[in-house]
Amino acid sequence: MASQGTGYDLSASTYSPDGRIFQIEYAMKAVENAGTAIAVRTKEGVVFGVENLIQSKLMVPGSNKRIFGVDRHIGLTSAGLTADGKHLAGRARDEANNFFDTYKQKTPVKTLAERVALYVQAFTLYSSVRPFGVAAILGGVDEERGPQLFVVEPSGMFLGYHGCAIGKGKQFAKTEIEKLNLDEMSMEQAVEEVARIIYKAHEDNKDKEFELELSWVGPHGRHESVPASLRDAAIRKAVQSLEEEMED
Repeated sequence: MASQGTGYDLSASTYSPDGRIFQIEYAMKAVENAGTAIAVRTKEGVVFGVENLIQSKLMVPGSNKRIFGVDRHIGLTSAGLTADGKHLAGRARDEANNFFDTYKQKTPVKTLAERVALYVQAFTLYSSVRPFGVAAILGGVDEERGPQLFVVEPSGMFLGYHGCAIGKGKQFAKTEIEKLNLDEMSMEQAVEEVARIIYKAHEDNKDKEFELELSWVGPHGRHESVPASLRDAAIRKAVQSLEEEMED
């Protein structure tokens, strides 16, 4: 990341001579080194999947979640610095509560994504703060617009997607998602595909154990964990698919 001169990475408010803000690029590196998180949008709802790497065998299973509920109809997951992700989830909850208190209706997913993105972007403007070392995926079901899915990047940019991925296995996961016919897929099929992609993306990091987190927001408009029976069945199919590919 060398540029003309030195010291241009000491502050998020300083541009390099070639127009780059190095601290934002460093934040993106933190995202790229994290466990993969993906989400897909079907005609019925949104499915989230996360490769939650286990840092120690002494950790209690399920104690370090990376998928958060920010409103009844909206979920959020992140990749990057875990503490930053939890802070951003808290901010998203505050924004959702503020919207409801003001307008007496549920927050549209796009409006919440925009508010979170503006908050993230504010941390790229001042020398006294640092950018968030995290990218976030927000998804949910609006009463008017139906299923919605957005990614908020460390720069404060947010974009809408049919399917998206962040983290270490981002490129592979995106390629796999592009092969799916999401508009014709049921929620149960989407869960199976998300699990398969996460397991295949983990192959590059197979020396580390991980927990698979799965959640969804279906036609009922409520964000919740995928039922254990469906989650276990999806994991079995994902493992079987990996074994069959290895045999071939």
